[in-house]
Amino acid sequence: MTTALHRAIVRQGHRVRVELRPTPRPVGGELLLAPQTAGLCGTDLQMLRGLRGDPAPVIGHEGAALVVAAGPGADPVLAPGTRVVVNPTHPEDPSFLLGHHLDGLLQERTLIPETAVRAGLVMPLPGPLAPDDLAALLEPLATVHYAFSVLKRARIRTLLVFGDGTVGHLAVRAADRVLGPGVRTVHVHHTDAGRAWSEARAHRADRLLTAADDPYPLRAAVGDGPVAVLLATPRDATLRCLETALRAVPGELTVDLLGGLPSDAASPLLPGVELAAVRAANCGGRPSPARVAHAVTDTGRRIRLFGHRGVAGGHLRDAARELAAAPERYRDLVTHVAGLDEAAEIMGHLALHRDRTWRGRRLVKLAVRVAADRTRPTVAA
Repeated sequence: MTTALHRAIVRQGHRVRVELRPTPRPVGGELLLAPQTAGLCGTDLQMLRGLRGDPAPVIGHEGAALVVAAGPGADPVLAPGTRVVVNPTHPEDPSFLLGHHLDGLLQERTLIPETAVRAGLVMPLPGPLAPDDLAALLEPLATVHYAFSVLKRARIRTLLVFGDGTVGHLAVRAADRVLGPGVRTVHVHHTDAGRAWSEARAHRADRLLTAADDPYPLRAAVGDGPVAVLLATPRDATLRCLETALRAVPGELTVDLLGGLPSDAASPLLPGVELAAVRAANCGGRPSPARVAHAVTDTGRRIRLFGHRGVAGGHLRDAARELAAAPERYRDLVTHVAGLDEAAEIMGHLALHRDRTWRGRRLVKLAVRVAADRTRPTVAA
């Protein structure tokens, strides 16, 4: 008897290496995917560094794949050979969180359970992407589209983005295309090195700042009129950046708690507000429209707050269409492209070091070319 095997990037503690794993066979309604391109994101880094307790040894929830086998009863639209994107967050089943609770896309074969397929979380891509590495930006750009679908209602004049990771850069670049050309963008970076990287880009915010700047330059940068704050920040920075924005922005304010938060996160500037609950009120694109909380600050000022985990299928399709329509606007955010072996080396480095430089270049988005060189999985006796 023989067993089909496939290669996978497997993490155990801070150790990351490529291993052979048994290839499952899909049964009733399941799908077996061959990931083509997968991205590494900020929550992946938190898992690699032990800051999250998610159990999946194979991470990766961003990217595109081919259906290679379908179990009986699977939707015929998802026949073998179909290029698909997977929505990693199930709006009703918390046990399905791709690359967190079950094995993700950083392997040559990924099994998607029937519950996720039935919920419509596997979707054919509406068109090709050129280059294919842009698929690593699909899910994070969908997150930005979700945020903007709420912010459109606030009729903002300025978008203030905290965070110089992938989502922060995508938000700055998509703002005028989605929110309109009249929206001013201000981008607050974590480090001077991140700001210097942005300054060298053709597509950048109207105003660039660093987190070390005091509130006064920030107050001047946002100007008058309604302001939206998008917190594209890691879990340990979200609360601090929220408080910076509350102190610096004097007028009408809407805040998206997109970044992670501890479950007990609270701020004296927002007495009585359970921030994690605000963020968790919207999951997987539900409800629609998203819930927006109205809060009162310690000074009696009224602001709007919302957050979200995951996206809806429509946001992923919007992101795919945007990447296909304007690839030159986004392609330089994919700063590094690697196969499985080099990607495991990069991930091992990032697990141990906060430095986001690899081989002399700042790493914004790593696109992993997962697709096997062979046409079928390895077979072991």
